[in-house]
Amino acid sequence: AAGSPWSVADILTEDDEQDRVPLQKLQLLGESEELRGLLLNPHLRQLLLTVDQAEEKNSLMKKYMQEPLFVEFADCCLRIVEPPEKENILPE
Repeated sequence: AAGSPWSVADILTEDDEQDRVPLQKLQLLGESEELRGLLLNPHLRQLLLTVDQAEEKNSLMKKYMQEPLFVEFADCCLRIVEPPEKENILPE
């Protein structure tokens, strides 16, 4: 029904489960000073609002992934929730 609360289970299928980010990792986004700094940019905020309100999110995301500012935001989020492996770093 319209106006009723929804849950992640309502929008994720079993195939999407591998893309799910645990709540603990999502909370790290709110603690990131780098991400907060990026979100101070009014242009980025407008891009995010536009994506959030868009009907065709997929095509808009493809377009925005060509925007350096949006890519910087996406990369920052990914580094937080999925830190790069440290296996290629040489010991000191």
